[in-house]
Amino acid sequence: MPRILISGASGLIGSALVRAFASGGNPVLSLVRRSPESTNEIAWDPTKAIGPELVSGFDAVIHLSGERVDGRWTEAKKRRIRDSRVRSTENLARALALAERKPSVFVSASAVGYYGDRGDEVLTEPSAPGKGFLPAVCREWESATDPASAAGIRVVNLRMGIVLSSRGGALEQMLRPFRWGLGGRIGSGRQWWSWIHLDDLVAAVVDILEKGDLRGAVNMVAPNPVSNAEFTHTLAHLLRRPAFFRVPGFAARLAFGEFASEGLLASAKVFPARLSQAGFPFRYPTLAMALNHLL
Repeated sequence: MPRILISGASGLIGSALVRAFASGGNPVLSLVRRSPESTNEIAWDPTKAIGPELVSGFDAVIHLSGERVDGRWTEAKKRRIRDSRVRSTENLARALALAERKPSVFVSASAVGYYGDRGDEVLTEPSAPGKGFLPAVCREWESATDPASAAGIRVVNLRMGIVLSSRGGALEQMLRPFRWGLGGRIGSGRQWWSWIHLDDLVAAVVDILEKGDLRGAVNMVAPNPVSNAEFTHTLAHLLRRPAFFRVPGFAARLAFGEFASEGLLASAKVFPARLSQAGFPFRYPTLAMALNHLL
């Protein structure tokens, strides 16, 4: 029976993966930054070098931990965003490379922020990285897995879009104003948002572990990206609420600074080319299907 090690297991995605693996009878151990509370937890400090014996003997390692990117980016916040991703990934990848019993696969989170603000350009895994803070962080984040790859471990970098779930995340933050009839598009509304239903993301990760052929960057997004205006209209329609309260771009930038420019207002029309080529069956390929299920 495969043994799986996960960092970030208490987060939205990590907890969903733990439930999925547990239901399949696969033992899961979690890397935690506090004192372990059970035999299924292993303490670690992601900012420090990790002893190879700590991560030896697992069949798969999934690395998801990292500072949240939403909110105003102060210089301190930006350091936390970068360091929590790059340094922790470097430390984990080096430990795996030196482990006596290496995993067959190391799955590490990344994001569609890799592509930056690209307007209407169609983006797939071979597309060049964008410019700005988030693309730079994502490039370093993915490169930090190189020691594991050089040691012969299959490495997969999950370039995740907006993850939609009824348990939290971006959708939960949007629902309150929309339910009060105070929702609306952000800026021009023409920027492309690439998203994925949490259930599809979890199923895709399980597929990646089981099939063993995908490696490198994999776009974890649904096959139908939408504009911010379409997202707004679909959500408001399903909630049977108006969506008249547009947030001007300048107001978003005043409130959130760089995060508005590189997150809320950035346009990334990303397609899951490698998942589609591998024949992955999306349960929720359209936004209406995903939101209808979640709401």
